[in-house]
Amino acid sequence: MTKTRFPQLLALSAAALLAGCSMIPAYERPAAPVAADWPALGTTAAAGTTGNGVAAADIEWQNFFSDPRLRQLIDASLRNNRDLRVAVLNIEQARAQFQIRRADQYPTVSAAAAGSRQPSSSGDSITSTYTAGLAMTAYEFDFFGRVASLKEAALAQYLATEEGRKTTQISLIAAVANNYLSLLADEELIAITRQTLATREDSFRLSKLRFDNGVSSELDVRQAESLIESARVSLAQLVRQRALDQNALVLLLGQPATGDLAVALPAGKGLADMPMMVDVPAGLPSDLLTRRPDVRQAEQLLMASNANIGAARAAFFPKISLTASAGSASSHLSDLFKSGSFGWTLAPQLLLPIFDAGRNRAGLDSASAGRDIAVAQYEKSIQTAFREVADALAGRATLGEQLRAQQAQANAEGVRFKLSDLRYRNGIASQLDLLDAQRSLFTAQQAVVQTRLAQLQSQVTLYKTLGGGWTEPGAVAPAANTAVAPKS
Repeated sequence: MTKTRFPQLLALSAAALLAGCSMIPAYERPAAPVAADWPALGTTAAAGTTGNGVAAADIEWQNFFSDPRLRQLIDASLRNNRDLRVAVLNIEQARAQFQIRRADQYPTVSAAAAGSRQPSSSGDSITSTYTAGLAMTAYEFDFFGRVASLKEAALAQYLATEEGRKTTQISLIAAVANNYLSLLADEELIAITRQTLATREDSFRLSKLRFDNGVSSELDVRQAESLIESARVSLAQLVRQRALDQNALVLLLGQPATGDLAVALPAGKGLADMPMMVDVPAGLPSDLLTRRPDVRQAEQLLMASNANIGAARAAFFPKISLTASAGSASSHLSDLFKSGSFGWTLAPQLLLPIFDAGRNRAGLDSASAGRDIAVAQYEKSIQTAFREVADALAGRATLGEQLRAQQAQANAEGVRFKLSDLRYRNGIASQLDLLDAQRSLFTAQQAVVQTRLAQLQSQVTLYKTLGGGWTEPGAVAPAANTAVAPKS
């Protein structure tokens, strides 16, 4: 070996030794404990989609929702909602914790000044010592990767909080949209109820007139009166429900619904006025691993638990630390900074565990159990995501046909009511037929609104469960391996 290469190899060896080794187990993503495809009903729905093939996670919420009023409300909630604000602050806290762990890999140098006075061994005099300079206290040489493992765990925790923020945003957007749709449904149901109330009051006046002229009995009058009060009960309930839904929306917005936001609230509009939303393809269940932030969050927490095992393993090996100082030292405070007072100390320390009453073994067992828990939680998050998407696909496959049938039934009941009313006014049919037709029409009209609400909310839920709602305009969709924590 030449003399010129020996210093280079020595420097490389020293660098490798100082870098230490990692005792973190090799990470392998657990297999997804779900089927390779959606249930048959969901597969049929996915095949019948009219979307443009763009995944839900790649569709910005500004493009998914076409209603400008709803977009205005969502934008306000993203700026003022307190749950989302807490999620953002959690990211800042986790980032600071990661910075702390990363700083542990470097020496901490501080300015230090100290003084001590103590009696001599003979007790005849007092010995004084004064020092001032730079000090490095208990810097750990991370030969076995304990500090690096803790840093990797903190990094994974930080990335998990970022995914948690995305999950909170997705849930917030879906909640605002569903609440807005509920308000539209409330407005439509109130309009239907008021119309029904007016119709029943007209029937009551006719029944009262017939009773006054001795054509019908008081029983017919009381039946008509009962239907009027029933409609008033429904109207009061719907007005109260609209107020409750509006209060819930205000909470989601994080600010009072005044000014422009008050204009954005539904008033006199129904679900039929809601613009169409973008239809999204279901994709494959494996897409959930990279598209759903909550699944990626669970995987980051799994990586953090995996890194903690590395730190627990390193605790079985020697811990080498160094305490050093350099500066001025003197027995007289006035001579502390004079020439010739320079001094230094160097105190390395090696600690090798011999007996700790099983503390290190228990720490490793705890870290291993924590990883197993994280694996189960990661798998549960995948199963939950699979179920949520499958439910939303089932809704998309059936609610359209249900709404069509519900509307056809309401149309038929409307014709039946008109015929019953005409026959009753001409004395051909009994009032019982008319009242039964009124009740059936009211029930059918309410069912149409509720089914249309379920269908629209199902579209919002499908968008949410497929991971849509966190991508901002101009953002790049994550690659398939973004769940792996990057090295700092």
